[in-house]
Amino acid sequence: KMPASVPEADRRHRASAAFSLSFLSLVFSITAFSSSYWCEGTRKVAKPFCTGESKGDLCIRFNSPDGNNSQAVQYIWETGDDKFVERKFHAGIWYSCEEMINEEGEKCRSFISLTPASDRGVLWLSIVAELLYIILLLTGNILLSVEICYYSSVIDGLKINAFSAVVTVLAGLLGMVAHMMYTTVFQMTVNLGPEDWRPHTWDYGWSYCLAWASFACCMAAAVTTINKYTKTILEFKHKRKKLERSLKIQYKFPDH
Repeated sequence: KMPASVPEADRRHRASAAFSLSFLSLVFSITAFSSSYWCEGTRKVAKPFCTGESKGDLCIRFNSPDGNNSQAVQYIWETGDDKFVERKFHAGIWYSCEEMINEEGEKCRSFISLTPASDRGVLWLSIVAELLYIILLLTGNILLSVEICYYSSVIDGLKINAFSAVVTVLAGLLGMVAHMMYTTVFQMTVNLGPEDWRPHTWDYGWSYCLAWASFACCMAAAVTTINKYTKTILEFKHKRKKLERSLKIQYKFPDH
């Protein structure tokens, strides 16, 4: 009984590992998809003129009592970068937000409306691919949980295992395509998007890293699932050969 229980325990460990990786991938993908931190950076915005009693470095004091000093002259001649202020922004699949100059909080706009018309089709394809990625990951998670908890025989487990492996691989491919399409669209928007949005400096944010971490976990889950399926098949073949060998020996001895 001991040799039979070891492969069974090994199969369950592998199934649990595949489920854990797939579940982690699902959590990462949903978090990344719903957030707006795929890309972060700064925008250079011209400082507004100070109104009323507003003071500070975030507005230009024009025609003020100290208008003859060098800083005011620099504003008047519009030289250097002193007439600009940097505002932080972050963008995701759904919307882009940037901080206000003289107020607290952020101003958000739909990222789809900022995308050049020629690239909106690619962005929508990216959104559809991301949604399908999440749906397939959810399907793979359900199948893997069924395999762990409810299957009654090794054959049933193998069938579920094979289907979950196919679903997880398809999910990974869709996720990779979706992330790459969004990257392309964002770079095109940086170059061809509205003047009042284009960033001065930018880099990929934590959501983008999380999306690729989700893809990595998905592919690791797929590899684990396929490995488990292959190992079970090989075990079956080995047992079958042993059984055939023992039957041949049993039939040979009566003949002699």
